[in-house]
Amino acid sequence: QVQLVESGGGSVQSGGSLRLSCAASGYTYSTYCMGWFRQAPGKEREGVAAIDSDGSTSYAESVKGRFTISQDSAKNTLYLQMNSLKPEDTAMYYCAARAGRLVYYGMGLKPADFGYWGQGTQVTISS
Repeated sequence: QVQLVESGGGSVQSGGSLRLSCAASGYTYSTYCMGWFRQAPGKEREGVAAIDSDGSTSYAESVKGRFTISQDSAKNTLYLQMNSLKPEDTAMYYCAARAGRLVYYGMGLKPADFGYWGQGTQVTISS
């Protein structure tokens, strides 16, 4: 059974940095995509970044140049380095995974395309 556990959220001031981690277990797909999504109160869940099993990455326009997604396959861990944080980045951040690549096929970051989800970690940015 696939399990995703996020950590690393917290409260920082605008301009600060945070690194989110997502520990994955029970995941045995040879090709896959893992991603980060976020959901602010009263808003829909939106894709932030994704990475395929071959290392290809994709980012939402709002975070390009500020966020970096990466993975450590040996540790089965996904990361999201977030720099130059803004108040509008405040949200619950979720780790997600799916079998098969997504970035390679140029598919958008849609929650419906991911079958496995973590419980979320809160990120709060104060101005």
